Amino acid sequence: MEASLEIVVRSTEIDVNGHVNNAKYLEYLEWGREEWYEQAELPYDTFLEMGIQTVTVNININYRKECLQNDRLTITTKPERLGRTSYVLKQEIHNQRGELVADALVTSVTMDSKTRKSRPVPTKLARLFDRSAS
Repeated sequence: MEASLEIVVRSTEIDVNGHVNNAKYLEYLEWGREEWYEQAELPYDTFLEMGIQTVTVNININYRKECLQNDRLTITTKPERLGRTSYVLKQEIHNQRGELVADALVTSVTMDSKTRKSRPVPTKLARLFDRSAS
């Protein structure tokens, strides 16, 4: 399953170099992941009902092109790899010209809400990594 989110770069996201600050890309990616979870019918409350939370443990990001104020960006998120207690989402950000401006692999771990220890990825989330369901 792939989800897309469209955003517009605002003036408050621009740094002293006149382009989007590198830290904002991480926020854009987070918004994209939230959209993916929502479209997968796995909002935060659903995870809490299952007694788990997801924690980002690694982000490997490539900055490809600068983004400027008023650029229209599309953030796509899709499953990449599934482990026992972790999973990787592949994310890309394209501008209105279709150019890849950033891409990332984001690794998250599922943890038990009470014990704060890692726990196997629940079936409802793991099924999204099934090749036939993608």
